[in-house]
Amino acid sequence: MLDRFGVGVAVTGCGSSAPATVLGNENLSRVVDTSDEWIASRTGIRQRRLAQATESVRSLATAAGAQALEMAGVAPDQVDLIVLATSTPDDLFGTAAQIQQALGATQAVAFDLTAACSGFIFGMVTAAQFIRTGTYQTVLLIGADVLSRWTDWGDRRTCVLFGDGAGAVVLQANPDADHLLGFELRSDGSMNDCLTLRYQGEPQPLVDEVTVSRGSFSPITMNGQDVYRFAVRRVPEVIEKALFRANVTVEQVDWLLLHQANQRILDAVADRLHIPASKVISNMAEYGNTSAASVPLALDEWVRAGKIQPGDVIASAGFGAGLTWGAAIFRWGGRSASGA
Repeated sequence: MLDRFGVGVAVTGCGSSAPATVLGNENLSRVVDTSDEWIASRTGIRQRRLAQATESVRSLATAAGAQALEMAGVAPDQVDLIVLATSTPDDLFGTAAQIQQALGATQAVAFDLTAACSGFIFGMVTAAQFIRTGTYQTVLLIGADVLSRWTDWGDRRTCVLFGDGAGAVVLQANPDADHLLGFELRSDGSMNDCLTLRYQGEPQPLVDEVTVSRGSFSPITMNGQDVYRFAVRRVPEVIEKALFRANVTVEQVDWLLLHQANQRILDAVADRLHIPASKVISNMAEYGNTSAASVPLALDEWVRAGKIQPGDVIASAGFGAGLTWGAAIFRWGGRSASGA
């Protein structure tokens, strides 16, 4: 890509934040008819983190963003753009500007991006275009969701899946190489009903023939079997297309980093791509499905544990409501766990 654009993208820092409150499967079985064995065998999830009333998308995202900036060695006032990938904003008019203020990123423009569980991948591709065109030099990309706000805790098909958290990366202009090697994004609105967090309203008459809608959003609904079939079919395809665009073979991939939705999906995608389990990043046992936060949260954990090293090639994919799905092949350009 560097020859085409003249400037590349480097991923130079990462960070994450999750609530301290843990809800394990055993305790969840006191809320709904389920068990640790039932949940773990079907999803791979053992526990999830839940935001308390004093916590918010803003607080989690700000903490994750601050960590990423620190790792990258970037001061808040050096950030040109903040992109917040979320489906659960604190304010429907947008939460990114609140994060900008909280971080002290006084020079940054900020906006929200909504693509559900694909949000972080869509956000990475979006941020890269601002850098490649020379518009901005430094972008803070954050994925953050508080799905517990919109979970039906009486529906065991969905409540066992979701948790809250945030993850972030710093993307910077790099004149020497482009570390976003390739990507592919997709959407299919015909499958929207498979996974929704839908507005529900009632008619409210105003005057004469004028009637508006007044309501709120209903809890998350999902057809798990359809989502599973969609993911195991479409995600390998989109990764293969992104690898082709990146001119990277499956054998050259160091890590497979998927949206943390279900361990069976991760295993099926890895199997279809012939990627060994030792290269598959998974932390959903501890966090559950954190939507747009899941990819950067897992990335940060693996980087800080010293597993991901500078120069490693990561094949990442998100998939979820919309339906949306996408993949990005990138090279980790940040520091190692030792700070090198």
